Order: sequence, then C-alpha cells, then structure tokens
Amino acid sequence: MCGIVGVVANTPVNQLLYDALLLLQHRGQDAAGICTVNGNRFHMHKGGGLARDVFRTRNMRSLPGISGIAQVRYPTQGSAADAEEAQPFYVNAPFGISLVHNGNLTNADRMKEEMFRKDRRHINTNSDSEVLLNVLAHELELASDGITLDPDTIFRAVSAVHRRVRGAYAVVAQIAGYGLLAFRDPYGIRPLAFGVNETDQGTEYMVASESVALDGLGFRLVRDVAPGEAIFIDYDGRFFEKQCAENPGLYPCLFEYVYLARPDSMLDGVSVYAARLRLGEYLARRVATELRTGEIDVVMPIPDSSRPAALQLANKLNLDYREGFIKNRYIGRTFIMPGQAVRTKSVRQKLNAIGVEFKGKSVLLVDDSIVRGTTSQEIVQMARDAGAARVSFASSAPPVRFPNVYGIDMPTRAELIASSRSEPEIQGAIGADALVFQELDDLKRAVRDCNPALRRFEASCFDGVYVTGDVSPAYLDRIERARLSPVTVEGSGLSQLSLAIEGSEN
Repeated sequence: MCGIVGVVANTPVNQLLYDALLLLQHRGQDAAGICTVNGNRFHMHKGGGLARDVFRTRNMRSLPGISGIAQVRYPTQGSAADAEEAQPFYVNAPFGISLVHNGNLTNADRMKEEMFRKDRRHINTNSDSEVLLNVLAHELELASDGITLDPDTIFRAVSAVHRRVRGAYAVVAQIAGYGLLAFRDPYGIRPLAFGVNETDQGTEYMVASESVALDGLGFRLVRDVAPGEAIFIDYDGRFFEKQCAENPGLYPCLFEYVYLARPDSMLDGVSVYAARLRLGEYLARRVATELRTGEIDVVMPIPDSSRPAALQLANKLNLDYREGFIKNRYIGRTFIMPGQAVRTKSVRQKLNAIGVEFKGKSVLLVDDSIVRGTTSQEIVQMARDAGAARVSFASSAPPVRFPNVYGIDMPTRAELIASSRSEPEIQGAIGADALVFQELDDLKRAVRDCNPALRRFEASCFDGVYVTGDVSPAYLDRIERARLSPVTVEGSGLSQLSLAIEGSEN
C-alpha cells in the first residue's frame, strides 16, 4: 500500500504535490518522494520517513515545473526500504521516464530475468516498481521505434505492459517532453482516481490514489480510472483516454474499505465512510446473534478506522457508545510498521485507556480487523488493566486467513493469527471473553450497498482466492522465505537523495 499522485497544472506544482502527500500520508510512512519536470529536465528529491521530514524549503526550491509526480511509500515485504528503493524511479532511455507505483507485481522475479536476458535491461534494486518502469520503457521503445511518441503509441505500449506483467498496479508516470501517463491494472485492485480544477489559466489535472487528495486541494473528482484503462495528459493540457486491456474487470480490494483508505475518500463510487457505517450495521446483527447484548454496558472503538462501524453498531443495538482509548497521533500506524518488535512496542505508546470508562464495566471493543493479533491482545489487556469486568471483541472484517500479495504488508501465513486457528482459538489467543467476526458476504454486501454496480471484489486475504490466477503455494512459500531472510532491517535506514536529471525528447 502506497499513496501516489500526479499533476499537470498551469503554475508550479511542488507545493501542490507536497500537500497531496500530506493528505495521502496514511498510506505509507516509510519514504516520500517528488519528481517534477521543467522543460525536458526532471528534478527529484526523495528520502526516508514522513513527507514533512523529507522535504525542507531548499528541497522544494529545487523542484521547479508545472507537472510532477509523488509518492508516500511503505514496504510490502515487511522491511524498510533503502535509499535506492524510495520512489519515484527514473530511466533515461529510450525516453526520460519517471514513475510511481502502488501495488505489487506477482511475476516480478520472472520479469527481472526476462528484462535482463531478452530486453537487455538491468534491474538494480529489489523493487518491483523498477521492473514495471523498465517494462514500460521497453514497450514504449518498441511501439515508437525509439523515435517519437503520440497518445496512440503510448496506449499501445500500455497494452503490452498489461500483457506482460501480473499483479496489482496503479501507476503514474511522466515522459519528458510529452506528458503525464496514468494507468491501472486490468483488475482494478488498487485505487486510482482523477479530477480537474478549472482556473483562469486553463484546466489542471490530478491523478491520485484516493479522492481525498483531490478534494483537499480544490480539484473536482471526475471518476476513477477504469481497470486496464490509461489516461494521458500532454504538457499543453490535452486529455486522452483509452481502454488498453483485453478483458478488464473491476475487483477492488476489500481491505481498502475496511482499513486502508481514509473515511472521507470515494473509491470506485463508494464512500468509504458510508461503507464502514454499513459494516457496523451488519456486524450488529452478528453481535445480537452471538452475544447477550443486555450484558454489554458500553461499545468502544479502537481508533481511528473502526469508529464509524462501532458507532453504527451501538446505535443499532441501543447500547452506549464511548471513546475509551485516546490515540497518540505522533506514533505511526502499527499495522504498517516494519518488524514485529517495533509493532509490539508501539501499541501502548499509541493508545492510552481512559480508566473511568472501563472500571467495572462489560465492554465491547470494535476494531476494523484482526491481522496478526498482537495489537488486539495488547488492547484487550489494556482494557482489563483499566478495570473492565468483561472484555468482548468484535471485528468489522472477517478473519484474515491468507497472505495478501497485492501490496499489503501481510505476506506470511505464520504471522496471521487466523491462518491456523479457529475462532475460539483466536479468542483465547487475544484474551477476550467473547469474539465476533464479520461475515465475508456481509462485508461484500456493505460495500455493494454503497455502489450496486460493484459485483466482484479482491478478497484473497479472507477467502484465499487470488483474482490474477497466478498465485500458487510455491509462490507463497517463496515470498515467505524472502521475508524471513536476514536482510530485514528494523526502522528506516534511508538517506535523503536529491538529483536533477536531463530528460530526453526522443
């Protein structure tokens, strides 16, 4: 999970891109980067940590231009990135191209080999985003004969990318001297939306992972980029669009609605906030069936993403709703921290219980999901330490039983508390007196209620069905071995990089 954004404007975009990264910061705190284009020259600065820590005034001054791309990143294999893997990435041949990517390629290893032996391109990092960039560059070279580009040529290259790479990918790229390109994988797993801003100087365009980046910066959401679709905005402000996949189908990731996206975003026509309210309604039915609601004194959310579901659950069951935990907003989201030791240590730094709300009460804690169980166990114990007489736990998502290979940091089965445990065993592991999970059909129904046009979803972490059709047990074994290798780094070791690169017209 990363946050990406691209802008073609009429005035300098450095501040606009930085502000967009702040609005997308929840999608990754491992690294941040911006690349602008001024004439045919790219200007880039990137480094480890939050956007506010990576960029200083001197860095912003070194990013001129009225078009640019940016990313906030978190590592999908559980370790912090090194400096070389921070995005954007850049390649100078056959055209100067810079690229940011959200998702994960499931055939990256095979593509690296193919790039080296067949396409004569060297991949210098472990990032699949660099693989994707080189595939795009190679296909642009073939489609254009390495001479010149037009929108149709660019779209033919994107079609070839779709045929070669597998997995989840939302991409924004700049082609020096030409314009901004954005495209989404044929399954639409990771989100990507675009909007416009009408100014006295003309129309400005923005593409971003979530609509909140558009809303917060005065852009009007036009629509989501369709699965398999590519859009191209040239530097004169002309807009082009084309479906580039042979058999596209929309399978948005359900975990975006449960946890990843901001509640004020719209993803594929669905209000994330409205979907989470619906999750609370369906979860209330489960709670009423499985628990004695008359014995529950109070419902409490685990801040922040579970608040809408907890509030709606309490309303439906006529139970008191209270804020029992206060969140320290200067601690990173534990779910996307690299390394279990850091994650465990940060739970009590991140949350503090209000003792008066717990003392002597039977509480129902509502969280968005239970992934590893570490945080849930700590929170249950915190409630008991604060004086709760009984602690029940409800998850607005089903048990996470399978690895996610499409860009979310939960790739190994051994780390998933539900992978080899029954629900009673999970209850015992987290120390709760009772445990209720959302049903998968209800999760799908909650999202579909907000947009009936959505018929299918990417739900592999819940049901083990991988929509790209290329994820085998051998593949899962391989990524688990890679995750357990000794190269894992605790904390961020990125140094900041700043460079200006000459682009190429041809």
